[in-house]
Amino acid sequence: MGAPEVSTELFVLLSAILFVMGAVGVLLRRNAILIFMSVELMLNAANLALAAFARQWGNGDGQLMVFFVMTVAAAEVAIGLALIVAIFKTKKSIDIDELHLFRD
Repeated sequence: MGAPEVSTELFVLLSAILFVMGAVGVLLRRNAILIFMSVELMLNAANLALAAFARQWGNGDGQLMVFFVMTVAAAEVAIGLALIVAIFKTKKSIDIDELHLFRD
């Protein structure tokens, strides 16, 4: 009595929903941290799709790509958070609309 098999289509549907949520977050939010989190959500949605297709085809290449995307995401987190902290220290705000004042 194993667990019921979940189809690849459901994984891809969940991935698409997560990606759209991330894209909407990037387009509608003005807070740098929320935009940053939305980009991470989009990367994780792509990871889910890659892992689902790798599982469907029985091939490890998709899982290898997930590993590389996670590596890039970790580097993005380190650099992105450092930039956000630096901007907050100088401007006392992380509102994207106020970043044009950063030139001063």
